[in-house]
Amino acid sequence: MDCGIITSKTVLLLLSLIFWAAGAALSYVGAYIIRSYTNFHSFLEDKYVMIPAVIIICVGVAMFLLGLLGCCATITESKVGLSLFLVVIMVLFAAEVAALTFCFIYQGKITGDLQRSMNDVFMKYDGQSAESDAVDYLQSQLQCCGVFNQSSWVSTPWYTSHNNTVPFSCCKNQTECTGRLDQPELIYTKGCQDQLDMLLQNVMSYSMLVILGFAIIKVFGMLSVCVITCKCDNRRNGYHPIYN
Repeated sequence: MDCGIITSKTVLLLLSLIFWAAGAALSYVGAYIIRSYTNFHSFLEDKYVMIPAVIIICVGVAMFLLGLLGCCATITESKVGLSLFLVVIMVLFAAEVAALTFCFIYQGKITGDLQRSMNDVFMKYDGQSAESDAVDYLQSQLQCCGVFNQSSWVSTPWYTSHNNTVPFSCCKNQTECTGRLDQPELIYTKGCQDQLDMLLQNVMSYSMLVILGFAIIKVFGMLSVCVITCKCDNRRNGYHPIYN
């Protein structure tokens, strides 16, 4: 058998196995983006940040089926199967490029969204509303206090109406902390805007690296399909390479 076909078949079979693993990885990445957005959606105005996550999950599901198709088409050298495999890879490649583009666009908009919305959410804090739950979750999870730092609470209605104290979610140890700003050793001092911005930027950067990696893998898959298809056509038509 032609060395080029053996090599290409080996590559495609390995890629089919990688596609199954990639499908699971992409599904996890998409779910991670959605979970991150859901946890902090109160601080993000732009709902379209979910678009990359939806695309990634759809690509991940499709890659499970693509791996099975790739194995069958490669082993049988089916021209129809290989052609379909190539088309699906190209479609998924285009979807990943689109997701990568959206991630790049929304990565640049995250900071602006946070700057516009976080002050409003913190000003609405009353300890009981949905906005209050979002703020408490944000401060406890990211170990931060206030928009820029703990002093940001001074200008909020909560601070003036609760004896000049910050919420207990700002406290490192709620059993000892009273929420007063004259106890800096008991209160988180990092601002929540910078912490959340860093978290979301890292999520997007991680997603972009994963998408880029799998897109590169698909390029090798497309090249291997083309090699197998051309070699098989030449062999069936009685053509032989000139070096033979």
